[in-house]
Amino acid sequence: MGRYVVRRLLQMIPVFIGATLLIFLMVNVMGDPIAGLCGDRQCDPATAAQLEKEFGLDKPVWQQYLTYMGNVFTGDFGTAFNGQEVTELMASAFPVTIRLTIVAILFEIVIGITLGVITGLKRGRPVDTGVLLITLVVISVPTFVTGLLLQLLLGVEWGWIKPSVSTDATFGELIVPGLVLASVSLAYVTRLTRTSIAENKRSDYVRTAVAKGLPRHRVITRHLLRNSLIPVVTFIGTDIGALMGGAIVTERIFNIHGVGYQLYQGILRQNTQTVVGFVTVLVLVFLIANLLVDLLYAVLDPRIRYA
Repeated sequence: MGRYVVRRLLQMIPVFIGATLLIFLMVNVMGDPIAGLCGDRQCDPATAAQLEKEFGLDKPVWQQYLTYMGNVFTGDFGTAFNGQEVTELMASAFPVTIRLTIVAILFEIVIGITLGVITGLKRGRPVDTGVLLITLVVISVPTFVTGLLLQLLLGVEWGWIKPSVSTDATFGELIVPGLVLASVSLAYVTRLTRTSIAENKRSDYVRTAVAKGLPRHRVITRHLLRNSLIPVVTFIGTDIGALMGGAIVTERIFNIHGVGYQLYQGILRQNTQTVVGFVTVLVLVFLIANLLVDLLYAVLDPRIRYA
């Protein structure tokens, strides 16, 4: 196991460099950041030259990237065009998005897996058909429609929640935004769990456990569910990074100042340092989540061993 972890960590290095380089190049060719600094008015040549020199934009792109990566390894993600350190923006944004992601993941695990187990065990029955129809509707409806609808009904019409989340962004305020963020993934988790449970229910090891007289709950939790969760864990693990980076719509609807909000502002203002800095951390989140998922395979299925 130790050798496998070391090998995976070494494999993450070129992936991390390649992903950050690709993002850096894409951000640098998407527009002129100096124009974004000057707003609607066009910068005069002297001001533009001074700003380019101040932010290092007068150097070749490859040199900018090497300088940036050298600073990243020392904990310096640069300075945003408004003069604020990118690390300060991260310190205020990531805790909010992490709380939002935790709420969304809990919805996926608790509701998604529970519905998946129930429908998988009762495949073809009315409850199975009903859940499949509901998940199909959830997948079909865009997230911004779901968010705006819940905000209108629960926040404006009925007054059960605040239409906008406060700057504190407590867990209680993030329940509805978390449900909106997790809605599509929750539907996929339900369908994935249902399919896996229905397939493994006919396996030899399940029939053997039943023939041995084991209690039904033990057969389901110890044998059936444990082996059926491998594809579900894979999906949820990779979904963690997607939820943190893809929360732009949800955070905009509920006025949550998290990672998605900062990425939106950075892209809108063509703020290279902000966008690349946040995406760099998100790449690390993706890589670490995938590594943890691989290690969880051995916990769920003892037959899986890493050399």
